[in-house]
Amino acid sequence: MPSVVSSGVRRGLMFVLSSPSGAGKSTLSRLLLQDDSNIVMSVSATTRPPRPGEVDGKDYYFVDQPRFEEMVREEAFLEWAHVFSNRYGTPRGPVEAALALGRDVLFDIDWQGTQQIAQKAQGDLVRVFILPPSMQALEHRLRSRAQDSDEVIQGRMARAADEISHWAEYDYVLVNDDLERCLSQVKTILAAERLKRARQIGLAEFVKELLIPK
Repeated sequence: MPSVVSSGVRRGLMFVLSSPSGAGKSTLSRLLLQDDSNIVMSVSATTRPPRPGEVDGKDYYFVDQPRFEEMVREEAFLEWAHVFSNRYGTPRGPVEAALALGRDVLFDIDWQGTQQIAQKAQGDLVRVFILPPSMQALEHRLRSRAQDSDEVIQGRMARAADEISHWAEYDYVLVNDDLERCLSQVKTILAAERLKRARQIGLAEFVKELLIPK
């Protein structure tokens, strides 16, 4: 019979990546999901209408305003927020089902969502904050997208400063001055957290069996 450690039997974890816009969080998330089959992206519920090509249950769970409010009252969300004129939230059920199966769930959320999850997640949560190498580099990345006006970019920079001020609320803080190295560091954190004693299901029983005289 394989040992509990060698068989990899464990409870999954909630793996949060947060960063200001332009610091590389979305790219790191995409690459991590691409390279690691045991971590899945959290799917949010939203009241906004589907965009062309979006699939319900894959890109988002699309719900109307009354249903969203009902889910809030039922405490069916791990976290939720108003974003402009719409609401977004992380349904609790699919995440808890994945954790129970030993699968990890990746969250691409801001510090406010992370705080909400931290109040409910207990030992399941791992929080990683991604910093840019400098504010000048961050602004350059935003401008290189050629998607936003100067006014919008300045607004993003102001929000970035506010988001960065919450860095100390995270378990790990990385500087994304080299994408490949930062991705490697993210993978190292995930690997170490997966091996934590508290996540090894049945470990106490396994050790007890080891110590029984044969």
